[in-house]
Amino acid sequence: MSDLHAAMENVLIDERVRGFPPGHPPLALSDIGKQGWKPYDGRMALPLISLDRQAFSSNVELMMAYVKSQGADIAPHAKTPMSTALSDTLLAAGAWGSTVADIRQAAVLLKAGQRRLILANEVGGLAAARRLAALLGQYPDAQLHVFVDSTALVEALRSAWRERTDLPPLGLLVEFGAGRAGIRSAAAAEAILDAILAAETRTFRLSGIAAYEGAAATADTQETMVRIDALLAMTSDFLAKLRAGIGNERPLLVTAGGSVFFDLVIARLSAAVAADPACRLVLRSGAIFFHDHGVYERGLAGLDARGGFRLGGETVSAAAGFRPALRVWAEVLSRPEPRLAISGMGMRDVAMDQGLPRPLALYRNGSHVADLMGAEVFRLNDQHAFVALAEASDVCVGDVIEFGISHPCTCLDRHAILYGLGPDHSVTAAYLTSFG
Repeated sequence: MSDLHAAMENVLIDERVRGFPPGHPPLALSDIGKQGWKPYDGRMALPLISLDRQAFSSNVELMMAYVKSQGADIAPHAKTPMSTALSDTLLAAGAWGSTVADIRQAAVLLKAGQRRLILANEVGGLAAARRLAALLGQYPDAQLHVFVDSTALVEALRSAWRERTDLPPLGLLVEFGAGRAGIRSAAAAEAILDAILAAETRTFRLSGIAAYEGAAATADTQETMVRIDALLAMTSDFLAKLRAGIGNERPLLVTAGGSVFFDLVIARLSAAVAADPACRLVLRSGAIFFHDHGVYERGLAGLDARGGFRLGGETVSAAAGFRPALRVWAEVLSRPEPRLAISGMGMRDVAMDQGLPRPLALYRNGSHVADLMGAEVFRLNDQHAFVALAEASDVCVGDVIEFGISHPCTCLDRHAILYGLGPDHSVTAAYLTSFG
């Protein structure tokens, strides 16, 4: 355990943090899992967010087995939980490294002791390049690879690295894109490649190519497949050109893969990577380890429809294999109409950009009462969820509703602590998040 992790485990938590029981004496983070609390037993302050630890572990085991079976590696995107403890768990399970979205996220993981990172984004101009240099100057053993999609960014990073002599090597990943950042043509990629090779030094070098296929998705499934195929074909074709231009000795990374279309990345890029002995294919899927009751549930159904999840040479069901691990818990505050309940959870507590939360189960006086079949959240305010109920529902004021969520990445960032639950829904761990 790093010094920072030890310090975090000893951080005192009190009722200013969601979930912590009001009036309870402050506790070290590491002691929260020893209290026997449950989100529905009346002691914990609601709303709160929880992690089903068993489901998470199962998802980790399944995804790592998949990656290994495909001859690939994975650097899970840490932006989903921004929890150094959970990120370290993924490294211990076999992840090649971690992915971050910006300089601040890189700082969080570097400070926690991680050293192999992909910064899967462009950072900005010269000022941002200098901020990145200032950060990495503190970590001479860091191995960081950053996306570039313009000669302007190459020049900004080159300038920042020339200003200092204390910096670790910086790897540049030429990014191809569709729908977001990234190069749109091979000609543009060649111009950026030329700029990188002309500026290379011992600590400033081309380290590979990158793409993010998820940004190519549209509402039309067929159009999505066409766009992703085109993006990955351009990426694959450029790998061969790049290798021919720099020789066979240099190790290269090819990285792509979100949490919905990673099977297409494997299918489209594996052959090109396998043909290059000095090349490594690295997925960046992060939310897959948490799954959900919304956008990723739909995404894995689509993955199964195209027969994309293969283990040991056989096609298996991803939708059946991965389990939603996150829940938000909230009390019923009001029953103003016969088929309406107002719950104490709103936009400040749960994601809604990729679908509304889903009522799953009802608890009363510390016990499970029923599964909430037919109940539906149809609107959120800042602090309230409007839940449509079945006819003659007996949901009462004070009951606790367990909700599934859609899109972990925009839900977890609302919470300072993620409460880990055991099989009986008792809190057995607490994970501090670092969203800034």
